[in-house]
Amino acid sequence: MSSNNNSRTLLVIALVVVVAGTVPATVAGQAERTGGTVVVEEGETVDSLEAFGGTVIVEGTVTGDVSAVAGDVRIEGDVEGDLEAVGGSVTVAGTVQGDVEAAGGSVTITEEGVVGGTTSIGAGTVVVDGTLEGDAEIGAETIQLGEGASIAGDLRYGGTLEGNTDAVAGTIEQDSSVGVDVAPTIQPIASWLFAAYALALNLVLGAALLALFPRFSDGVASRAASTPGRSGLVGLGVLLGVPVLLVAVALTVIGIPFSIVGAFLFALAVWLGLVYGRFAVGAWLLSLVGVGNRWLALVVGLVIGAALGLVPYVGDLLNLLVLLLGVGALAVGLFGHWRTARERDRESRGGVGPGGPTTD
Repeated sequence: MSSNNNSRTLLVIALVVVVAGTVPATVAGQAERTGGTVVVEEGETVDSLEAFGGTVIVEGTVTGDVSAVAGDVRIEGDVEGDLEAVGGSVTVAGTVQGDVEAAGGSVTITEEGVVGGTTSIGAGTVVVDGTLEGDAEIGAETIQLGEGASIAGDLRYGGTLEGNTDAVAGTIEQDSSVGVDVAPTIQPIASWLFAAYALALNLVLGAALLALFPRFSDGVASRAASTPGRSGLVGLGVLLGVPVLLVAVALTVIGIPFSIVGAFLFALAVWLGLVYGRFAVGAWLLSLVGVGNRWLALVVGLVIGAALGLVPYVGDLLNLLVLLLGVGALAVGLFGHWRTARERDRESRGGVGPGGPTTD
């Protein structure tokens, strides 16, 4: 009995760790950080930063180097060392005293952006509107030099150069080998990395749910498969209605703390609904071939969902439908559980409810 309790405790701890990894995380001196959003806040100072997440933002000061892989990387504060960044978009709107090596779908150096060392970029599109105090090597389909751009050293580039070429104080050399295939290569790699990261998180969450609440989880999957239309409509109502309700509560001012907590719970519920929806799809597919293993259903459903996420448009639409299915089935299951618990409570009190004694 004690070993079973210990197992459940470990699963709860694992679930808490996973949930913590999906909410915005503030770096507090750590050199390594992973999460949905990693932030070095304004006024905060850390020694160095190695981050992987959905979004990485540096608003404060990093006295060492920054290495970041994320969907969006933004440097708005000060980096006293070098910057290595890979992402869907990379933006330097602060100061990097060392070198910058960046690759992604788009890389932007804003008017406020300053790079003290050399700059090496490979991307689909590059916009330079800030100050590069050293040499620059840029490979991209399109390189745009804005009116506020200033490049103190030489510029070696591959691709199409447009805009204010007078911003380059040194020589300008075109070299078709610079940055060749960097952008087309980095985007699929980043997509697969994020898909694998999300799959791992979903697997941990799903395993915890199946181990802690096996009957409830099976009920959600069964409900989604047996009444997909009803579950989908309920899910749509939840996704549209809850945010409106949270905004209405926040407008009362006194309800702001409740709306913040509610927003967190809503985000968690959506995540649970996504996992349950994919679990339901996996269970349904396996039922077609006569297999009833819930653990295999979880893996199959999550893998299919992750694969669909890599397919533009159609994959996103199918995942949205699965999300609606899971959220709706989860909401109906929770409501049914609450109603059953309420009826049992009334029966345990001898049929006395809020309105007084009842008769059948």
